[in-house]
Amino acid sequence: MNSAEGNSECAPAEANASKQGEPLAENRTASRMKRAAAKHLIERYYHQLTEGCGNEACTNEFCASCPSFHRMDNNGAAIKALELFKINAKLCDPHPSKKGTSTAYMENSTKSTHNIICCSEKKVNKQDMQAHREDFKDVNYLSEEKVYEILELCGERKDYSPLIRVIGRVFSSADALVQSFRKAKQHTKEELKSLQGKDEDKDEDEEEKAATARSMDDAEASSSRSFIGGTQSRENNVHRLGPDEISIDIDAVRRVYNKLLSNEKIETAFLNALVYLSPNVECDLTYHNVYSRDPNYLNLFVIVMENSNLHSPEYLEMALPLFCKAMSKLPLPAQAKLIRLWSKYTAAQIRRMVETFQQLITYRVISNEFSSRNLVNDDDAVVAATKCLKIMHYANIIAGDVDTGHNEEEDDEAVAESSEITLQELLGEERRNKKGPRVDPLETELGVKTIDCRKPLVSFEDFINEPLNDVLEMDKDYTFFKVETENKFSFMTCPFILNAVTKNLGLYYDNRIRMYSERRITVLYSLVQGQQLNPYLRLKVRRDYIIDDALVRLEMIAMENPADLKKQLYVEFEGEQGVDEGGVSKEFFQLVVEEIFNPDIGMFTYDESSKLFWFNTSSFETEGQFTLIGIVLGLAIYNNCILDVHFPMVVYRKLLGKKGTLRDLEDSHPVLFQSLKELLEYDGSVEDDMMITFQISQTDLFGTPVMCELKENGNQIPVTNENRKEFVDLYTEYILNKSVEKQFKAFRRGFHMVTNESPLKYLFRPEEIELLVCGSPNLDFQALEDTTEYDGGYSKNSRIVREFWEIVQAFSDEQKRLFLQFTTGTDRAPVGGLGKLKMIIAKNGPDSERLPTSHTCFNVLLLPEYCNKEKLSERLLKAITYAKGFGML
Repeated sequence: MNSAEGNSECAPAEANASKQGEPLAENRTASRMKRAAAKHLIERYYHQLTEGCGNEACTNEFCASCPSFHRMDNNGAAIKALELFKINAKLCDPHPSKKGTSTAYMENSTKSTHNIICCSEKKVNKQDMQAHREDFKDVNYLSEEKVYEILELCGERKDYSPLIRVIGRVFSSADALVQSFRKAKQHTKEELKSLQGKDEDKDEDEEEKAATARSMDDAEASSSRSFIGGTQSRENNVHRLGPDEISIDIDAVRRVYNKLLSNEKIETAFLNALVYLSPNVECDLTYHNVYSRDPNYLNLFVIVMENSNLHSPEYLEMALPLFCKAMSKLPLPAQAKLIRLWSKYTAAQIRRMVETFQQLITYRVISNEFSSRNLVNDDDAVVAATKCLKIMHYANIIAGDVDTGHNEEEDDEAVAESSEITLQELLGEERRNKKGPRVDPLETELGVKTIDCRKPLVSFEDFINEPLNDVLEMDKDYTFFKVETENKFSFMTCPFILNAVTKNLGLYYDNRIRMYSERRITVLYSLVQGQQLNPYLRLKVRRDYIIDDALVRLEMIAMENPADLKKQLYVEFEGEQGVDEGGVSKEFFQLVVEEIFNPDIGMFTYDESSKLFWFNTSSFETEGQFTLIGIVLGLAIYNNCILDVHFPMVVYRKLLGKKGTLRDLEDSHPVLFQSLKELLEYDGSVEDDMMITFQISQTDLFGTPVMCELKENGNQIPVTNENRKEFVDLYTEYILNKSVEKQFKAFRRGFHMVTNESPLKYLFRPEEIELLVCGSPNLDFQALEDTTEYDGGYSKNSRIVREFWEIVQAFSDEQKRLFLQFTTGTDRAPVGGLGKLKMIIAKNGPDSERLPTSHTCFNVLLLPEYCNKEKLSERLLKAITYAKGFGML
């Protein structure tokens, strides 16, 4: 007997009991009958949408058994059931194969609780229900509970094939995976208040129906991948999801993986599903613009990347390369959202994903023979993995210690353009990057730059792939970098994966090509103008007046035509016969640096505790002099020369656009840093015990104290426990920025005159620029010996060569530096160490009294074949100790 009949039999009984209440009782009974009937119909629609009628040839578009029906989750089905009830849509009759279950469902649909319904269903046809549960064909998405339910059943039967089939079906479908492992919907405070504030006299069934409708509305808003919600549902979801929010429960995903990945057969299901899923995802992102319609599409990338076995050999062959290709197609906003999400992960979690992509790159590199004919740039898997690694790189930056403020102001005066620009335009030789170096689009999207990161969560070195650096053809890669074509990828667009040596090579190509371009333009210009112009930046200097001669000449060039600074440098010492093929320039820079940093000149001050130089705030030199120092530093980088300069790291950070902060004081002014740190950590009363104000004392060039106020009326404002942080910030700002503002701006302007069109700022971090300028202080002479080549009759096994290395290896550190200075023109190792030097030892005749000589331009040592080790040692020490100047051999 159904519910309607039961209610109709109750009505006469109530009438006999009280005739006066008969109309009220009849109305209430009729109302309840209508609600019960409506509820019954809605439940039938819901049953039809989730399980279907059982007829495989069903033509009802609102039935799950219809071949064209799109599967939906329970929330979506509940919402659609209400809509179908409102429009009185078609209901299917149960098919004979489903009649047992369906009849039981309908007969018990008006019971008071769902538990009674479930019990009745099991009693009516227990065998059919058990078979239905074991098949799990109706599982269109997964939750943690559903996985555990299937896993438990498979464990009882000792047959995991149903779970394997479900995983294969869900993890190979983008739609199903996007819907899986959703977070439980949490009611807001406003929703809870509205639920509690309902009129208590309302009919209980009406209240339940209203609450159910509200819950369904919430479910509709949270389910962006609903197949029935249409465009409006997706648009609502876009507004509800925050910029960093996702709709999946990541912890649940991790628990499920931990439970399942121990089973080899189940892991194979994940592997095969990923192979099937990835091409479809790539197609969706490339052609269907799916992310803009459904931001929750990112869910599948988050779920897949939680698989801790992605780096295993089984995935590296096919599944992971395909997935990386799909992931690399994500639009910029989607990448930015993933970055913000993954930046909240722990260091171990970020490192695991970084290692996954690094494993793939390394595997592909060592599995193929890349060369100039078979470029690694053409390997889709390596390129895709590198693009994915870029996402992790920015996530790692944001997860670290980031300072997006404290930026240096741009120069008021733009660097002057060359007077030859009109001719260049005429010849089709317009300069590239007139507006400065390129900027990574992800930096713009995120509002964060690599230079903003003081300390990443995972070391920058973990992102460098050495096998890739070994096979990368940098000349070709640089070409792709400059041309910027879509079909050719350049690893210079992902500088985090390159080591300093490879990046330095890319910078070398950029500088040389610019030099050749300037040379060609000068030749063409001379043809047009009919006058002879110099294709080089030629400096003729006197050794005893090197600063006066060099800086005067550079100042004239900087004023007349700054573009000449980008020509190849050619130095000539007056009265000497040396021809500059690089070695003369090295000595020129060394002598200039020695003079500039001489304390007697007073342009820089020397800190005994840190052994570093800093700008002299009371220097008598003009801004033009500091501009020229910046030009010299830029020219050294541009001409690939190493300088023996000792600046704190904050100078290189400031050159890249960041102001100095308290942390930089630890490097540049360690004593002051320690004092300010103790001030911040002091437990007593700062005002009573220290009696300091916002006025500080500085010492000028002559040792006279000069008082400086950090803020207006600073001498009258005491430093207290409350304002000591402000005092420290103002003190730091004054020392590192404000007091040297004029000197540093001039210095930076000169530096940018040479490097403004260079990819230097794009490629290098501050510590790498220091390495570029100063070289490496670590002198590994064993690496130098291993890479040295021999000429003129010498070989590695020659007697004199063996004795030579025995002598050199026994040198003191000072003697080793003198030897390097004599042989290469600098006493420091280049980027990458002495192993990158490529020195040549050549025979220079038989035994004689001649001293060893060298071609510093080419790192060639000319060594006579001395008769014994003692003579070799004596001659070599004399040569390196008294070497100065150039002559013709």
